[in-house]
Amino acid sequence: MPRVAVLLPARDAERTVRAAVLSILRQTVRDLRLVVVDDGSRDATGRILEEMGARDPRLWVMRGPGEGIAGALGRGLARCDAEWVARMDADDVAHPRRLELQLEALAAAPSLAAVGSRVRLFPRRQVGGGMARYATWLNGLVTPELVHRDLLVESPLVHPAATIRRAALEEVGGWRDGDFPEDYDLWLRLVAAGHGLANVPAVLLSWRESAGRLTRTDPRYALSRHQALKAAWLAAGPLAGRREVAIWGAGETGRAFARALAPHGIAVATFLEVDPRKIGRTVAGAPVRSYQEAGRVRGLPLLVAVGAAGARGLIRGELQRQGFEEPRDYRCVA
Repeated sequence: MPRVAVLLPARDAERTVRAAVLSILRQTVRDLRLVVVDDGSRDATGRILEEMGARDPRLWVMRGPGEGIAGALGRGLARCDAEWVARMDADDVAHPRRLELQLEALAAAPSLAAVGSRVRLFPRRQVGGGMARYATWLNGLVTPELVHRDLLVESPLVHPAATIRRAALEEVGGWRDGDFPEDYDLWLRLVAAGHGLANVPAVLLSWRESAGRLTRTDPRYALSRHQALKAAWLAAGPLAGRREVAIWGAGETGRAFARALAPHGIAVATFLEVDPRKIGRTVAGAPVRSYQEAGRVRGLPLLVAVGAAGARGLIRGELQRQGFEEPRDYRCVA
């Protein structure tokens, strides 16, 4: 049994899959198996993989019918006979020490179910401001505490940069297929089961940005689907049994969270706002009060739902000044 199995789904990736595969086969950890699921490719991806597999027996190639990433991951997981399962994508490039450093981190912290890493986006000309801000935010989440704090802001681990404990993965049922992002769904279920997540504080993945990325083209990765997952996680966990919350932010993000919580029977009792133009109004049936009145919502779970760049840090500072403690008294969401 290899020490680690790397699971890589691929479809129509003839231009990039060779570099991705080589970056795994050239890891400093040599005791590995690379399981590639060719999920219905119509280009030369399959031929390239077969040729590479003939030269290195650690590369196993499976054929899939084009069932999508969650189905391909489930298919490939059945061939991953190792204590650790690492993810990789067909258009990214792993640092040579990626697996070495991630396995060291997991061995040193048994409470962790998975670790990711810092990432470098490329090619630079394709990287927009939103993705650059996401990478900057993610690259700061280098402890389990920081990941847990920001769990409901964005997906706190990059999927193809993650290495996961096989036992924890099986405990929560592996990847699920549905109208939601399969990676973020997995992270939330692992945390709900009591496991920790973290990122190794080193850039271990060159993460390709492109206009054709699934997160841009597939509706399962839309912001509303992420928010639906977050609302369901909150309703089943921290907000279980609660019927009302307060939300800091009566703008687009706050209103979206109010809509996402409604199917779970959770209503917004009040919004808090900085913008004087909104204070005193009614939004989604709830009054909008000044942030200076945050003390009036004590006893209610408080969600900070503000999307403006830099605002989250300022709000955290203000809430700390008013005696609120994160995540005991409030959680940041986006």
